[in-house]
Amino acid sequence: MNEPKTPEKSNSSASETNSNPPSIFRCIIGSVVAATMAIACYFLTSSIAQYFANRPIHSPNYLVVNITSAVRTLIIGMSTLATGVFSLISLGLLALAIQVTIQQLKPQTPSTKN
Repeated sequence: MNEPKTPEKSNSSASETNSNPPSIFRCIIGSVVAATMAIACYFLTSSIAQYFANRPIHSPNYLVVNITSAVRTLIIGMSTLATGVFSLISLGLLALAIQVTIQQLKPQTPSTKN
C-alpha cells in the first residue's frame, strides 16, 4: 500500500556555479569556429538563392506557384537566419575575449566587506 520513499539524489555538479571567468583562448577559438560556420552558411545561402533564381517556377496553377514561392522564401530565410546567428555569436565571443583581456590587465583591487 504505502511505497517507501527513496531519498532524492542531488546533482551537485548541476547546482554548483563556475565562478572562474572564461579563458581568452576559449573565447577566441569559439569565435573563430562561429565565424567559419557563418561564412559557410553565407556561401550556402548565396548558392541556394542563385539556384532558385536560375530555375523559375513554370506552372499555370496559381496555388502551386504560391506554395513554391513560400517554400523557397522559407528555405532562404532559414539559411539567412543561421548566417546571422552565427555571425552574432562570433562577434559576441570576440567581445567577451576583449572584455576578459581588459579585466585581466586591470589591477586587482581588494574588495572590502562592511
